[in-house]
Amino acid sequence: MLLDSASMYFRAFYGVPEIKAPDGTPVNAVRGLVDFIARLVGDYRPTHLVACWDNDWRPQWRVDLLPSYKAHRVEAERTGAPDVEEVPDPLEVQVPIIREVLDAFGICVLGADGYEADDVIGALATQADQAVDIVTGDRDLFQLVDDDAEVRVLYIARGVGRHERVTNEWVREKYGIDAHQYADFATLRGDASDGLPGVAGIGEKTAATLLGRFGDIAGIVAAAADPDADLAPGPRGKIKAAADYLAVAPQVVAVARDLDLGAGPEDLRLPPEPRDLPRVAELAHRWGLESPVQRLTTALVGG
Repeated sequence: MLLDSASMYFRAFYGVPEIKAPDGTPVNAVRGLVDFIARLVGDYRPTHLVACWDNDWRPQWRVDLLPSYKAHRVEAERTGAPDVEEVPDPLEVQVPIIREVLDAFGICVLGADGYEADDVIGALATQADQAVDIVTGDRDLFQLVDDDAEVRVLYIARGVGRHERVTNEWVREKYGIDAHQYADFATLRGDASDGLPGVAGIGEKTAATLLGRFGDIAGIVAAAADPDADLAPGPRGKIKAAADYLAVAPQVVAVARDLDLGAGPEDLRLPPEPRDLPRVAELAHRWGLESPVQRLTTALVGG
């Protein structure tokens, strides 16, 4: 089970009412995330669990290709280090606590410098030799769904308790494409939340139709350039007008799959009980997390 950590703790922050630790520090995101993990572990009993981390939430190599990428979420630019993401102060103070709690439980936290959590998820899911569940509220990861390899997404947009199990059939029913086409679909359609402008005048239905006929963006671009291709003047003109965008955006949207993360199967294994019980107890007491910590502990031991 691969957790899109930021997607989950943002969701917990906005979905769980404000709760404060004894010293007044907000801890609603911490409590929510721990409860999310407890529920998922209890329901799915994964053998391995990885909290995938954004070591760089807006990698420079993606920005170099497409300057608008996540630009609206930048709070401050930095040279030689990742830009500062706009994060609410009451959430920002909770992220180090989340790391502490995960570490005390022995849950693997894994990131890669210069890459997003999505890329870590892409590499682990592609390189895994067992079934994989990806937990996220981000549709971009639908591109990793692979029925043959038993990779699916547990999509938590409506909440962890109401999550949807995304398979290729699910993607096809919802969007009219196969999951492996989703990155190209998102590139064509655009995604304002990631600063992807898309192709002007191309919506979901047209994007799905074009991918159904020509397979991928390379095939669509080739058809637009071929006067004999069976492509109407309207879409042809829109694709040709977006040539510069389509030359770079697919590389931005596609998650990395070949990263060497330096972690073996044993590093990713979910412990049968909290790794450091005294530290877990101390953190639970300090931050007022006794109930969610107990629920996760119970889930780990299979109670």
